[in-house]
Amino acid sequence: MIIDDFLVINENGLYCKTGEFYLDPILPCPDAVISHAHGDHAVKGNLNVYCTAPTEAIMKHRYHKNAGKNFFVRGFNQPFLLNGIKITFIPAGHIIGSAQVLMEYNNVRYLYTGDYKLQDDPTCEKIEFVKADVLITETTFADPSVKHPDAASEIKKLNAFNHHVLLGSYSLGKAQRLISLLNEHCPQRSVLVHHSILPLNKIYESFGYKPGVYELYNRKSMKQVSQNLVYIVPPLTFDSYIRAKNVVRAFASGWQRLQVVNGVQLLISDHVDWDDILTMMAEIKPREVWTLHGNGKYLREYYKNQIPVKLLNAC
Repeated sequence: MIIDDFLVINENGLYCKTGEFYLDPILPCPDAVISHAHGDHAVKGNLNVYCTAPTEAIMKHRYHKNAGKNFFVRGFNQPFLLNGIKITFIPAGHIIGSAQVLMEYNNVRYLYTGDYKLQDDPTCEKIEFVKADVLITETTFADPSVKHPDAASEIKKLNAFNHHVLLGSYSLGKAQRLISLLNEHCPQRSVLVHHSILPLNKIYESFGYKPGVYELYNRKSMKQVSQNLVYIVPPLTFDSYIRAKNVVRAFASGWQRLQVVNGVQLLISDHVDWDDILTMMAEIKPREVWTLHGNGKYLREYYKNQIPVKLLNAC
């Protein structure tokens, strides 16, 4: 029987009452199961951290000695027990090391997705599908009106310009995917990266996921008008270069609000859209759906009288 309060939200985040641990807590806690290393899912200062090896490496790079006291690293599809709950990390396809968390208790399977994507991405593990009784899914873009375009088609837009491109990007996950896309679909352009992106690229490479060919940014290169360069920078740097001249500005994101006042729209998202969530539902075949990180009301309306949809955000 599905336990209705198997997962609850409190001041520290998403809590598994039955197993007495947190999933991607927002504040430090004794036992934290971390789905991936983005800062909104992996906070520093937890006592015991359960995660994949790439997640550990990135957290230790970003937080140093404050990353967590004890790390318990587990591979994909290698079950382990935590306070009576059988846990298995399943590839989520979001960034390197990103995991769905399958929790099994009393013959019921609860699948927490974390952030995930279905689109192809050679810079991280491909998503895997497993059956579950309860699907706990992110709903960042769970709106029937949201359809993510093909990433290759989006990046090819840059081929229409002869200027350098200042490309805003999140440093972890998105930047590595963009390098790969540019190498494949804009081969005439050289890729430069901000210094903060370089160590993350090295972590990717250490786990066998090479983003592609790139160089560290230098001012001299950007001043060479004859070259077709793309300079990938994190959001704060992108915003600080608002007056940059002789460049095309672009920000790679699924959020429309980040596309304004740019020279070109690049709607490249690392999250699932509406159709992807429906595909996920068809693969997982859950008896119930619990939603997080967004608005699950459209899913509740869509599956009305078919599958119960609980909005954990509203608890």
